[in-house]
Amino acid sequence: MGSLSIWHWIIVLVIVLLVFGTKKLRNIGSDLGGAVRGFKDGIKESSADAGAHQGGHTIDAKVEEKTKS
Repeated sequence: MGSLSIWHWIIVLVIVLLVFGTKKLRNIGSDLGGAVRGFKDGIKESSADAGAHQGGHTIDAKVEEKTKS
């Protein structure tokens, strides 16, 4: 009695389609996809910047060690 059957989900889907319409749902889906894509690109850029900074520090540290000895 507490679980939802397939008929419950179908009724909910029909109500959502009636309230929002298919065009608005399609726009929401594409906007959400664009946001996820932008987030992934931001993460890639962030990790690339972090790698470049770490690499620069290790090279600087090696140069300092060589000049000291």
